[in-house]
Amino acid sequence: MTMNTNFKGRLRNTQLPASKPLLPLFEAVVNSIHSIEDANQDGSPGRIEIEICREGQGSLDFDRRTAKPGAQPTEKIRGFRVRDDGIGFNDINMQSFLTLDSDHKASRSCRGIGRLLWLKAFERTGITSNFRTEPAHITRRTFSFTATQGVSEPQDEVVASDMDVISTEVHLDGFLNDYRERAPKTGTAIAHSVLEHCLWYFVRDGGAPSISLIDGTEVINLLELYDEYMHAQTSREQITVGAHTFDLTHVKLSHGSRNNSIAWCAAGRLVTEENLAGKIPGLHGKIHDDQGEFTYCCYVSSSLLDEHVRPERTGFDLEPSLFGNAGIQYKDIQDAIIHSVKTYLEPYLDVSRRAARARLEQFVSVKAPRYRPVLNRLADELDFDPASSDKEMELYLHRLLSRLESELVEDGHELMGLLSSESPHQYKKRLQEYLSKADDIKKSDLANYVFHRKVVLDILEKAIERTGDGKYAREDLIHELIMPMHKTSDEVFQDNYNLWLVDERLAFHNYLASDKPLTSMPIVTTSSGKEPDICVLNVFDEPILVSERSANPLASIVVVEIKRPMRNDAKAGEEKDPIEQALGYLDRVRRGEVTNAKGRPIINAENIPGYCYVICDITPTVERRCKMNNLTKASDHMGYFGYNPNFRAYIEVISFDKLLQAARERNKAFFDKLGLPT
Repeated sequence: MTMNTNFKGRLRNTQLPASKPLLPLFEAVVNSIHSIEDANQDGSPGRIEIEICREGQGSLDFDRRTAKPGAQPTEKIRGFRVRDDGIGFNDINMQSFLTLDSDHKASRSCRGIGRLLWLKAFERTGITSNFRTEPAHITRRTFSFTATQGVSEPQDEVVASDMDVISTEVHLDGFLNDYRERAPKTGTAIAHSVLEHCLWYFVRDGGAPSISLIDGTEVINLLELYDEYMHAQTSREQITVGAHTFDLTHVKLSHGSRNNSIAWCAAGRLVTEENLAGKIPGLHGKIHDDQGEFTYCCYVSSSLLDEHVRPERTGFDLEPSLFGNAGIQYKDIQDAIIHSVKTYLEPYLDVSRRAARARLEQFVSVKAPRYRPVLNRLADELDFDPASSDKEMELYLHRLLSRLESELVEDGHELMGLLSSESPHQYKKRLQEYLSKADDIKKSDLANYVFHRKVVLDILEKAIERTGDGKYAREDLIHELIMPMHKTSDEVFQDNYNLWLVDERLAFHNYLASDKPLTSMPIVTTSSGKEPDICVLNVFDEPILVSERSANPLASIVVVEIKRPMRNDAKAGEEKDPIEQALGYLDRVRRGEVTNAKGRPIINAENIPGYCYVICDITPTVERRCKMNNLTKASDHMGYFGYNPNFRAYIEVISFDKLLQAARERNKAFFDKLGLPT
């Protein structure tokens, strides 16, 4: 018995993703191409016109080919009209249209259900077709196609016997909102979409019919657009995977925003695209040759793909084993295609790889020397766009280094003992490789630490310069660079402060506080009311206090006082004299009950050695205060130093230029070793 066909059920089960809103239009255009091929056996090109129908806009005359481009329409798209001069809906084609899963065009790998996609995105379809019935007669056949009624009864009438009136018009009307909102809005964008979907027909032997898109007064010729797209002539080859052949068409495109890709085709249509990014070393973004830049696309067609394409042509049925029933895996096909693509593009990729290597050398030498020790270990995996930004380069190299560090941890656990089949000699070799990798990573860590110092010094140099408004930076900016404010060293990671700018020895301490009241410090008990006054004067006038651990139970106290660059208002008195301020802090700590960080008292605390560093520019008023405190000018004239016996304290006044110069001199050997400019 003959099985019945449930049209509505079949339509309901037909899938059209919202991400492919123009696929019904593409189906209509490809049907027109096939119709022209059937009609024009002599090889004449034929003609297709696509009209965009917008709301509030009447039907346009298809013959307005000479219309000049006008203002871009802004009305919403209501539908499309696709007209061709092909063979039309004669009795054979009409019967095929009425038959779901028709095999009338099976030779073209058509499944006979593409027209169902029209009703997934549009409310109705109207068809008017003028086709030749006899040498002297042309019949006009008109019918509609909707989801509720299916195909209406065709209305036929005989029209004039003029070859020029042979034509078929498919009117896709009532664009459903879910698809319309996802579709391109302009005629130009739609023309590009049609061309890209049907590009295989343009690049194949014999080419495509003349296709024009009409949007109001704008007419776009797709053959002209194709000429703009093409960077050079196409190249074809055939490969064999297992028992199956695949036709590859290598295309260089100079237009559009496409990615370098593989275009998987079936039934003469583009089905899906696969981005080649990350699959071929050196292939990133635009490619360059003697004629300029281009984007690459490989069009793949095969009878195997035709057999496995989904009926809606939105993808391939790859279950359960990816073409496994054909004796090959999808990955086998992919690998063979990528190998051919790589061979085809090799002359261009070599240029990109050299540019990437030069970009890497420049970035590592100037911006990220920490990666230098491990570059050889990453050489086989380095593949990036030479146009990458510094941020992208840093993130890329950091990911590779992180993976290398993870491998090191894993290898470390495996080194706990001999493997079951491993000889002592093999174990020794594995151990040496592990130690070599660990050594490179540790060198990378050291390089990163040294480079961090270079960056800090560059920031300090900018911080002490006069800004565009003629002023100098506030002292809190410099303070934060040396040590975060309102913190103790217990609250801040060592990598987050830069005490080495002042003195390398400050890194070794028992307790450190930055910009905190004396009353909050566990190393001293004091009720002095002076502290709030200092805070009121200047929030940055709070000191950094350090109690150094040493064999001497008296330890030492260091006070660092920082002032705004080029400040020139120093005068006698603790509120205005930075030297007196530092000595005052030192004196208050000594007169308190000084303990170590664990609360144990320090014997003879009043005699703890004191070191006062005052960091400020040597302005006239500061120079006068230095002389009044009997300090000696340094031989380089960039600071003062001396000893105050009354406070038992060594005092050093350091200019910002001296601070910067001394820190650079101490680190110069490390910078030179990394090749950093000094």
